[in-house]
Amino acid sequence: MARHLITSALPYINGVKHLGNLIGSQLPADLFARYMRARGHEVLFLCATDEHGTPAEIAAAKAGQSVQDYCAEMHEVQSKLADGFRLSFDHYGRSSSPQNHKLTQHFAGVLAERGLITEVEENMMYSPVDGRYLPDRYIEGTCPNCGYHDARGDQCDDCGKLLDPVDLIDPRSTISGSTELEMRATKHLFLRQSAMKDKLDAWIDSKSDWPVLTTSIAKKWLHDGDGLQDRGITRDLDWGVAVQKGDDAWPGMEGKVFYVWFDAPIEYIACSQEWVEAGKGNDWERWWRTDKGADDVTYTQFMGKDNVPFHTLSFPSTILGSEEPWKLVDYIKSFNYLNYDGGQFSTSRGRGVFMNQALDILPADYWRWWLLSHAPESSDSEFTWENFQGSVNKDLADVLGNFASRVTKFCRSKFSEAVPEGGVQGERETQLIADLTAGLKEYEGHMEAIEVRKAAAALRALWVLGNEYLQEVAPWSTFKTDPEQAAMQIRLALNMIRLYAIISAPFIPDASADLLKSMRSEDDTWPTDIAAALATMPEGHAFDVPDVTFRKITDAEREEWQEQFAGQS
Repeated sequence: MARHLITSALPYINGVKHLGNLIGSQLPADLFARYMRARGHEVLFLCATDEHGTPAEIAAAKAGQSVQDYCAEMHEVQSKLADGFRLSFDHYGRSSSPQNHKLTQHFAGVLAERGLITEVEENMMYSPVDGRYLPDRYIEGTCPNCGYHDARGDQCDDCGKLLDPVDLIDPRSTISGSTELEMRATKHLFLRQSAMKDKLDAWIDSKSDWPVLTTSIAKKWLHDGDGLQDRGITRDLDWGVAVQKGDDAWPGMEGKVFYVWFDAPIEYIACSQEWVEAGKGNDWERWWRTDKGADDVTYTQFMGKDNVPFHTLSFPSTILGSEEPWKLVDYIKSFNYLNYDGGQFSTSRGRGVFMNQALDILPADYWRWWLLSHAPESSDSEFTWENFQGSVNKDLADVLGNFASRVTKFCRSKFSEAVPEGGVQGERETQLIADLTAGLKEYEGHMEAIEVRKAAAALRALWVLGNEYLQEVAPWSTFKTDPEQAAMQIRLALNMIRLYAIISAPFIPDASADLLKSMRSEDDTWPTDIAAALATMPEGHAFDVPDVTFRKITDAEREEWQEQFAGQS
């Protein structure tokens, strides 16, 4: 039994996430966690809401709530949606937790002692009316590139151009609307990533098995242009982790908080402390401290490609720079983007399917299967309703669901609702067992390598083997001349339903649980011997004919949903 620490990139607190966010980190992380548990390994699977930073303040203000109340409410919303998609977190924490505040301040103090934090004076936009410095997102104005009137201080949402607040024409405060803005000097703390460049380079070079997407992004930030730059880790905000050196005040940094991208990854560790505090675990250090037993832990992170620089450079700078015995990540699985039907998902325009909307339409397994089998691993992928309909109808309904239905209904009509007796396996059954054995080995290899799309294809191929066997031996025809031989064929097929339920559970946990329940089997042990697995339910073992495992999506439904989620042009 191995020990696997698994973390998903933290979803930001400001609203419900869309399907692209889900497949970019949380869902494939859940797939891997479920598989590793099924193989008997010890797993700690952690995630949390990312709650600090300007967008949280803005979203709370728009909702007419205090930022604390807003974050608490949205954490509950996101927790319920995670449950709805059957994301099997051992703990779903909050970056605003006391544990994360304390640990972030600890790291800051240690890094300062190591000479890796420096003070830098910058000129920032200040609003006398608001009495505060304004972060980029608290400033709006006219885009100098396209003339859009509501461009933000960091980027124009209309043309996509990256901006600086001083670039905007007629800039104004989003808090008060005041245009009386001025540039003032202020001091901030910077993490001296440049001093860690050689260590980071050597560490990344040692990870030869990482996906090309991960290493190429990391190397680009390390070597392109002027190379790795120092990064600001404080902001002039009210909401966040107060700037301190451990338990001590930080002179000159009064009223400032740590930048969200400094404290958010530290929440991975703090989340495990929350897990213990919640009574779910009893020793977080054995997962995170190499001096407390974490040397034998394999740590895997899941994230979208936009998060890679922070997880390959900034967070490792914190961990390595502390010179404390913290566990470093072993493998970073990064993903490209999922686009929506010829464009991008857009909250403001109501374009695309968001997690709550998806669950209102269809059960989680339909979405889990499509998203995982079309995961954007080697390149960006695209959600279309035609593709979704085709995948659900062909893979889930026609292949897996149809197999379970045909076998159980035929057995009920010709024998009973119990595994039938009689018959002896022949060459065709021997070949089927050999094919299933080889197919399962391929599936396991892809799952262990976290090759999500290949794993889905291998699983589907295993389902197909059962259908091909049924078509070839045709027990409905065999029954007419040799009922005992037909009984053997159906007995084998019933056991295949149980087998499919177990090996499919990481992808489609609800349907798998329903199929296993229909087979009246409580043994969900991962198969290591296919021949033995296909004899687990003996002659006379009772079963229930399952309800429709997966229903087909109609053309009318597809057209309705296409129109419903097209958004405003």
